[in-house]
Amino acid sequence: MTRRKKQRIKYTIIFVLLLFIEVLIALYVHDSFVRPYVGDVLVVIVLYCFIRIFMPDKFSLLPLYIFIFAAGVEVLQYFKLVQILGLENNTFLRVLMGSVFDMKDIGCYGVGSIILGAIEFVNAKHKIEK
Repeated sequence: MTRRKKQRIKYTIIFVLLLFIEVLIALYVHDSFVRPYVGDVLVVIVLYCFIRIFMPDKFSLLPLYIFIFAAGVEVLQYFKLVQILGLENNTFLRVLMGSVFDMKDIGCYGVGSIILGAIEFVNAKHKIEK
């Protein structure tokens, strides 16, 4: 099995597990820490793993690009995109896109992206040492 295929399998497994955790958090956790903060940190990591399934090779700026994307989606919430598109009655799309702007969410996306950047850095350094 090639290294790329192994990477894809690894990222697929991580993606599915983290997505399952995200769904559990969304459905069953109604607290003031895990759902709003841990869930937002994890969503960046889930997105990263999803993209890495299709792009398994090193992509050191991917955490930054994901942060920009996530922050952009949050800014669209500030401008009430869900209401502009008339999707406020579509529960799935409203939850997926979000409907309430919060700067803390952008901070959580930043934390998730920093975690990913640190992992990228450690992995790159580990490969150099081999």
